[in-house]
Amino acid sequence: MAALPLHRFTFRAMAGEHELQLHAPSPAAARDAADAAIADVARIEAKYSRYRDDSLTTKINRAAGGVPVAIDAETAALLRYADQCYRMSDARFDITSGVLRRVWDFTARPARLPSASEIAEVRILIGWQLVEWDERAIRLPKHGMEIDFGGIGKEYAVDRAAAILAERGIAHGLVNMGGDVRAIGTQGDGSPWRVGIRDPRRSGEAIAVMEVVDGAVATSGDYERYFEVGGRRYCHILDPRTGMPVTHWRSVSVVAPLCSVAGSCATIAMLLEDQALPFLEAQHVVYFAIDDRACEHRAPQAAAARA
Repeated sequence: MAALPLHRFTFRAMAGEHELQLHAPSPAAARDAADAAIADVARIEAKYSRYRDDSLTTKINRAAGGVPVAIDAETAALLRYADQCYRMSDARFDITSGVLRRVWDFTARPARLPSASEIAEVRILIGWQLVEWDERAIRLPKHGMEIDFGGIGKEYAVDRAAAILAERGIAHGLVNMGGDVRAIGTQGDGSPWRVGIRDPRRSGEAIAVMEVVDGAVATSGDYERYFEVGGRRYCHILDPRTGMPVTHWRSVSVVAPLCSVAGSCATIAMLLEDQALPFLEAQHVVYFAIDDRACEHRAPQAAAARA
C-alpha cells in the first residue's frame, strides 16, 4: 500500500518557529488535525507563559507571600511532575529557580557577570520544598518567589499536540517544536523518523541522528543562550544550589516515550554534570551526550549514528 501524502505545517509559538509533518489522506484532513493541535499549543502558552500578564503562572507569582491561588487538574499534574523531577535531580531541577534570570541576562551586550552578592540575594527565593500546594491550590510563601513552567511546558505542549493529532486520525506524523520532537508511529513508508542532533559548536550542522518510532527526542545544551567572558562560556542552564551555570556538558539528547520525559531527563543530566551518565542509565533511556572536552557518550543500546 502506498504511503499517504505528507503535509507540512509551520507555526509560531513559545518564541519559536515549529513544524508538523503529517501523513493524511487529504489536505483537508491534515489541516483539520493540524489546526486542532496548534490551537492547543496556543492554549498551553496562554495559560502557563510567564511572559503574559493574564496567565495562570503570572497570577500565581503575583500572589507570592499572600493567599493561595486555585488550580485545575492539568496544573496539578504539571506540579506533580515538577515535584518528581525535583526529587530525581537531588533538588537541581527546581521550577522556582527562574528568579536567577533577574541577575543572569544572556541578551545583554556587553555581557556582564553577576556578583556573588547579587546571586545570593535571589537564591534565597529559590526552594521548591517551601512551596505549599495540593490538587486544588498553590501558594508561594515568600514575596518575590516565582514558579516557571519553562523547563517542562514546551515538552508538555509537544506531547499534547501529538495526542490530539492521533485522536484526529494521524497514524504517521512528527511534531517538532524547536528541536523537541515527538513521533507518531513511523514515517509513511514504515521507516523510523530520523531526528538530527545539532552540533553544539557548529551552527547549522548535525553531529548525530537519532531514530525514533512512536517516541520522542529532546536536547538540552549550553549553546542556545549563553555569553562568553574571559574565554569562558556561561550558559542559561543554572544550578539552583549555586546560582551558577553548569559546565560539564555541551549537550545531552535523550530518546524516551514522551517528550516531557526526554526533555526533563536531558535537563536533569545537564544539571547533574559528572553524575549524569549513571542517572540516564538508571532511567533506561537512549542518550547521546557531548562533554566539555568534545567527547561523545552514548547509551550501549543507542540508535544514534554519526551524521
